[in-house]
Amino acid sequence: MTDRLPMFPLNSVVFPGVTVPLHVFEDRYRALMHHLLRIEDPADRLFGSVAIREGYEVGDHGAQSLFRVGVRLQLTEAEARPDGTFDVVAVGRDRIRLDRLERGDLFPMGEVDELPEPGVTVPAELVHRARATFTAYRLALSEISTDPYQGALPTDPMYLSWVLAACAPLPMAERQQLLEASDAEERLVLTTELLRTELRAMNVITSLPATEVARTRWSPN
Repeated sequence: MTDRLPMFPLNSVVFPGVTVPLHVFEDRYRALMHHLLRIEDPADRLFGSVAIREGYEVGDHGAQSLFRVGVRLQLTEAEARPDGTFDVVAVGRDRIRLDRLERGDLFPMGEVDELPEPGVTVPAELVHRARATFTAYRLALSEISTDPYQGALPTDPMYLSWVLAACAPLPMAERQQLLEASDAEERLVLTTELLRTELRAMNVITSLPATEVARTRWSPN
């Protein structure tokens, strides 16, 4: 079903079920926050987000620079700062596909379609392997950095797949691939393979996760 949503493109991939803190400073997104806070029912304070492929500004033709699959978010907390900016918290609700982006009078508006998560029966062995791989990654990372996840891992395969996707230290392209995966089983398979690759790389380069090394610019100093 096609719907119209305020849009807030980000330089990161957001996943359903994951909490996202944001500092809102651009005028158009300040206007979006004011709009959402005027909505009486907090459950209806919804907006969409898709990741920006490149650059920082959406611009007149920004849809050409955006990934099409993103997430519908619900604004859950908002603190107005004295300088007019906002510190907010939103939580991912479900996946959407962006069909059209309009600048809007105050903030971007998008025509989006829902992308419901299909119900699949995920093999218990796959769930166990995914949990074990992420546990091994957390253990390896604990020697050089902070734990990427607090608490016990969920047992529900769909929620587990979103948690692991959000916590895996991956470049944007791989994170977008996980967001676009057809179902929880495919997502768990992909995440497990990517984390195993990460673990193999960490055995060679132990100072940082390999993806962090890959993203670090070379310096002659």
